[in-house]
Formats: sequence, C-alpha cells, structure tokens
Amino acid sequence: MIKKIFLPSMLLILAYGFWISPDFKEISAGVAIFLFGMLALEEGFKAFTGGLLERLLRKTTDNIWKSLSFGVVSTTLMQSSSLVSVITISFLGAGLITLAAGVGIIFGANLGTTTGAWLIAGLGMKVKISAYAMPMLVFGIILVFQKSKSLNGVGYILAGLGFLFLGIHHMKEGFEAFRDTIDLTKFSVDGYTGVILFSLLGVAATVIMQSSHATLVIIIAALAAGQITYENGLGLAIGANIGTTITAILGSLSSNVMGKRLAGAHLIFNCVTAVIAISMIYQLMAGVDVLAAAIGIAADDWTMKLAVFHTVFNTIGIVVMMPFTNQLVNFLMRAMPDKRLTSAEPKYLNDSVIELPDTAIEAVRKETLHLYDNAFAIIAHGLSLHRHDILSDKDLDDVVKRESKVVPIDIDEEYNQNVKGLYSAIVNFISRAGVNMTPEQSDELFRLRAAGRDIVEAIKDTKHMHKNLKQYIVSDNQDIRAEYNSIRVHLGEVLRHLAEARNEPDDPTSVLSLDAIKLDMEENDSTANGILEVLIRENRITAQMATSLMNDSAYAYDVAKNLVQMGEVLFASHDITEREVASELALDDDEAEQAAAEMAVATGTGARSVVKMAGFSTKK
Repeated sequence: MIKKIFLPSMLLILAYGFWISPDFKEISAGVAIFLFGMLALEEGFKAFTGGLLERLLRKTTDNIWKSLSFGVVSTTLMQSSSLVSVITISFLGAGLITLAAGVGIIFGANLGTTTGAWLIAGLGMKVKISAYAMPMLVFGIILVFQKSKSLNGVGYILAGLGFLFLGIHHMKEGFEAFRDTIDLTKFSVDGYTGVILFSLLGVAATVIMQSSHATLVIIIAALAAGQITYENGLGLAIGANIGTTITAILGSLSSNVMGKRLAGAHLIFNCVTAVIAISMIYQLMAGVDVLAAAIGIAADDWTMKLAVFHTVFNTIGIVVMMPFTNQLVNFLMRAMPDKRLTSAEPKYLNDSVIELPDTAIEAVRKETLHLYDNAFAIIAHGLSLHRHDILSDKDLDDVVKRESKVVPIDIDEEYNQNVKGLYSAIVNFISRAGVNMTPEQSDELFRLRAAGRDIVEAIKDTKHMHKNLKQYIVSDNQDIRAEYNSIRVHLGEVLRHLAEARNEPDDPTSVLSLDAIKLDMEENDSTANGILEVLIRENRITAQMATSLMNDSAYAYDVAKNLVQMGEVLFASHDITEREVASELALDDDEAEQAAAEMAVATGTGARSVVKMAGFSTKK
C-alpha cells in the first residue's frame, strides 16, 4: 500500500520540479546518471567474482583485523559499501565466513566508503571530470557488447565510472546554476536542532536513493556551490551514514538468519557512530579544523573539510565498537536466535546466495553435505550399525560380533521425511543458480547434483538389501550370518573412510584411497571369490540364501560405489588446481592392475589387497 502511494507521489513531485526549474531537472538527471553508474559498476565487479572473492575471504577473514582490512580495501576499490555489504551477506548466508568476520568487513566498509568523499571533493569539484567521462563511456559500451566475460566486466566498470563522472558533473552544474535563482542557505538551521534535522534529511535521501555515495555527491556539490552551510552539510553526511544501512537490510530479507544478524550489526554500528558524531559535533569540527590545517587544506575549503570529518567520525566509530565486537555478536545471536529447522529443510539455500556463482556453489556444496549427514544415519541404521561406532576407533568386526541386534528403521519413511524434500530443494536451486555461470562453474554444479543423486541411490540400494540383512544377521545359520556381517563391516568401513576424507579436505591425496574401497568390496564379494560356490556345494546355505546373498552383494557394491563417487566430489579440495593434481595422481584401471600385480609378486599378496594397501585410485 505504501509503495503504491509513495512511487506516484515521488513522480509527481519530480515532474512538478522539472516544470518549474530546469536547474532542478539537471540536478535530478545528475543523480539518476550517477545511480545508473553505480549499478553498472556493481555489475562489472560481479563479473570478476569467479572464485576470487571466495579465496580472498578465506584468507583474509580469519581474524577481526584482517576482516576490517578487507572491508576497507574492497570498498575503496569498488566505491560501493552497499555492494560489499550485499556480497558479505551472501557469503555469510552460504556459510563461507563467520558472523564476527562479517561484522569486521562491515566496519571496514564504513571506513572504505569515506574515500569516495575524498575523491569527489578533491577531484570531482575541482576538475572538469566530464571530459574523462566521455571516452570511458565510449570504450565501456563497446566492451559491454563483447562475448568475453572479462571484457564485458571491464566494459561495465568503464561505463559505470563514466556515468559516475557524468552524474557528478551535472549535479555540480545544476547546483551552481540553482544558486542564481534560489538561495537554499535561507533554509539553514543552526545548532544541534539543525544537525539533527539535516541528519534526518540525510537518512531520508539515502534511503530513497539507496546509495550514500549519491547523497555525498549531492551534499558536496551543494556545499561547493554555497547552497548549504558547512554545519548542515555535516548533519547530512551523518544521516547518509545511517541511511546506507537500508541496502544491507533489504539484502538480508532474502537471506537466512545470519544475513539478518549482519544487517542488524550494520545498523547498530552506524547508529552508534551517528550518536557519537552528533553529540560531539562541535568538538569534532574543531578537531577537523586542526587536522585540515596540518595537512594543508584551506580554512574555507568546506568540501575537503567535510571529507576529513567523514573519515574522522567513521574512524571514531570503529575505535569505539571494535573492542565490543564479540559482545555485539553474542547480542545478535540472542536477539535473533536460529530458526528451528527440521532435518529435511534447507539450511543454506536462499535467494541472497544465488546472485554470486561462488556463494551459490558453496551453498549447494554445504546443503549436499547436509543431505549426506541425513543419509549417513539412514544407511548406518539400515546396516544395523550406530553412527558413534562407525566414527570411533573401534574394530568394526568386534562391533558387529558384539552388536547382533537389528536396529529398527523404516527406510521409506526416513527417506520421505529427511531426504526427499531436501534433495528436491537442492535440484530446484541448482536449476535456478546455473544461469550466467562460466562453463567451469556449471560443471561444478553438475558434479554436486550428481553427488546428491549418488547419495539417494545409496539409500535406495541399502533399502533393497535391508529386508534380507535384518533377517540373516540374526539367523541360526552361522555361515549366512557371517557373510551378511561381512557386508555390514565393509560398508561401515566405507562410511568411516569417508568421514576421514571429509576431515582432510585440503589434502589432495586424501580422496585417492576411496576408490580402493570398491576394489576391497570386490575382493570380499563372496560371489566373486568362490566362497558362495563352496557354501552351496557343501550345503551350508540354502538356494534361497544364496540368491539373496548374490543380490545383496551387488547392492552392497553399488552402495560403496555411489558413496565413493559422492566423496570424490564433496570431500575433495575446493581448489580446482589441487583437484587437478589429485586427478593426475590417480591411475586408470590398467595402471592400477599392473601396479597391483607387480606388488603382488613381491609380497605374495592378492592383487586387489595390494591396491588397497597402496592406496591407489582408479579413474572410472
């Protein structure tokens, strides 16, 4: 309802302003061009995310000071604290960084955004930057139409900068022309009343435009043209700092609770900073005068002094808030508790992570791990094993002999409750996230989708053999009982090896031994190693038992194969180069068999056992 009233009202006000004043029209056009430039600049930087941001974030957010530095540098380069905030919320929603690291980035982004005021005041108001805008726009638009993603990204950045410069030029010209017809300084308000009033105006302007940079350009242009007083300009700058949080708040609406906590931290930090700045406004103004004189800024250069003030009060905010980062994080955790999710509900898939390929892929990876955790319990209980036994150092042969009771489980019901809905959500998310990705990123999503399918197939194969397994592990026939217990042990070992590989994701060789598990299953397959034939010939098991064992051995092998294929995707290093190293180290079937045969001659051990001992992997 508010939107339906607000938008037409704004359009009517603007139309009336255009009708009565061509100068107002030029100022408004300058703002529009500037905002369009911001959008183009953000689009250009998004084109270069492709793994770079993820790697940078992993290396630069392991402590609060590194997070702060990342926020300062990234915002200085991108000239958009809003973009940095949205990206940070996206990475936080995907679980790539901690809340404390996100808070540090937001602190740094607030300081980094002050460089924009320096550039606008120092360059935009003193140089005819429209001369630089034209060639940037020409070259930028040419590159935008190129098919290469890199060239396309460079084109958007150049075009964005061109529009920014052009927008600043039109705002500057508009305010200078406006001065000849209307003197806005007549509406100035002195004292704390004026500071508070203009701070509220700054908040409103930034909320409407969703860009503190745009608000600062208007403030500096109006200040340079003498249309507002220095004191009122400072109030507007303080308000712009609060208003910029609207972008993070809006971005968090489509994120999970972690994104909402970060938006809350952003709002709290900027409000605390604003309260400090307003309460100490005259002391800060005196300090700015001293500092400006020390660095050679003229006493009447109000635009540069505003840039100094903007940096000073944001720095004070960081100095005040940094020691309380942990308390702020704890407060947000209590104020916004985690939503109670069922095990079948997605934890990481939300609209905020779909914008960037890095975060979308990482969200799918983490959600597929969540799917595997749900499947782990189903498969383990389907084998009548317990998770804590599999993940312990206990000998699984001893566990199976000691725990001969059947673990009650309805695999169909467990699948429907804990797996089916989650798997469907992953597949649906992948279909939406695959747009505008590079071929390499699309391949990674395809691999993750295949890993999810392997998990589901492993559950279905477990279900097929569960009926016979629960009957025969308590059978009076010790031979059939021993064979089914052997299946339980070997599949338990598969789950244990996967857990070990999961704990060593950065070791390129940790996944290589997984394929040897399949060879081990083949070696211990009673239908292939002659044991089944002996059992039948000596009448130690019935024909029905033999048929069941043959079928279930095949199902067990398929479970192992699917789980290993899943592990090679989920538990391998996230770094593409390291994965390529692991792939090069892997042997194909002929090489593995030859190596196994050579070692068998030397050791007198079975070929498949040698492959297992050597830890060789084979490409399938």
